[in-house]
Amino acid sequence: MLKIWKKTSICLVLGLFLLLPELWASDNLKLRYYKKGGDFTLTNQYGKKTSLQEFRGKVILLFFGYTMCPDVCPTTLLEMKGALELLGHQADQVQILFVTLDPDRDKQETLKTYLEFFDPRMVGLTGTQEEVDLVIKQYAARYRKRDVGSAAGYLLDHTAFSYLIDQEGKLRYLFPFKTPPNYIVSGVKKLL
Repeated sequence: MLKIWKKTSICLVLGLFLLLPELWASDNLKLRYYKKGGDFTLTNQYGKKTSLQEFRGKVILLFFGYTMCPDVCPTTLLEMKGALELLGHQADQVQILFVTLDPDRDKQETLKTYLEFFDPRMVGLTGTQEEVDLVIKQYAARYRKRDVGSAAGYLLDHTAFSYLIDQEGKLRYLFPFKTPPNYIVSGVKKLL
């Protein structure tokens, strides 16, 4: 039975790999309205209270992560940076928001330095753990602290979706982890 399961799993993985170019075709991207999401207010990397509502009129790419993330967060932020580059002058109509899941370690200066590495146009948001947890719940995101016994102390296993929010503040699409920048651009352009 285990042998059959392994073969079936391998076939499914190979089948998905072969279908990936088809899945990432821009005409397959279907926007919809989600019940989750909505306005919130946190503090940006410069110490200013910042609400989602302040970005009305812009398309928003929202991501939940943390600066000590070893893989998912830097990969996703590089994809978003790539999308901004592909958008050219239209990038002015897009705002990337990075909400930290780890406000105890991700202080304002830490967020500022981290995000400037990727793109200084990105806005980092933090608050108390309770404030951040309310936003996480609002967007149906998840995280779990995992002790790793290293200098970092712990890592966070977390939701790896990027949220596409329209100019009216409505959640319209969830990009999975490792979405190519050109596919992100296709979603953004559907709203522009």
